[in-house]
Amino acid sequence: MSMLLYGKNVIREALAVDSVISLCVDNKSLQDPLAKEASRKGVRIEVKGKDELTRMARSPDHQGFVAVAKDIRLYSLEELIALSKAKHNPLVLMLDGIEDPHNMGAIIRSADAFGIDGIIIKSRNEAPLNATVAKVSTGAIVHSRIAVVPNLSKALEKLQANGFWVVSSDGSGTLDYDQVDYNCPIVLIVGSEGFGISRLVLSKSDFVVKIPMVGHVNSLNASVATGVLLAGVSLLRKDPSHERKKI
Repeated sequence: MSMLLYGKNVIREALAVDSVISLCVDNKSLQDPLAKEASRKGVRIEVKGKDELTRMARSPDHQGFVAVAKDIRLYSLEELIALSKAKHNPLVLMLDGIEDPHNMGAIIRSADAFGIDGIIIKSRNEAPLNATVAKVSTGAIVHSRIAVVPNLSKALEKLQANGFWVVSSDGSGTLDYDQVDYNCPIVLIVGSEGFGISRLVLSKSDFVVKIPMVGHVNSLNASVATGVLLAGVSLLRKDPSHERKKI
């Protein structure tokens, strides 16, 4: 199977892992280093007009590049657990109902930036891993370990049986996120833009935390909230002296 990619950053990353099958460019992009790298790797290159590239990408944001690439490599939950446990104190991100592809792409980008060991999403009611998600992720998607599961609750049971502790970020949380000790295997859960984390998933959580806010609004965009949490948790895991609730 294959998928369409558009935009220079994501195609550059796909080329780096040898997943580009063919590349379409406009005339002025033929001499671009990205096109030359694709040619060096033996990728078939076709010249297309700008309007045709826009129709292929279903977006004008292609920057003169549209590629056919191999499908994103997906992992089973068992594979993700095994790979994560090979690392000391792994941190896995679980998403519950992120339906906006721009949020999904931005979250994958943040997860890559902060070295998250895996991402778990649902097979239904979640943004599909398509060209828009890949573009917004700036190519991070091709380097990410993503597992798609039919049931988040059952996935959590398996993760907990393998030594992971579950921390959900939700407005109902009684703890600020920085009051938890993250120096152990962690599953961090972020919910949907409109409905948050489902009740059943929340019931499986060891801790429910919130991001402290002092402004007039009481919520953040899902991708922004995830970025704040991943940055904060990453710092907390590096600083064992901070006084937090022990797991």
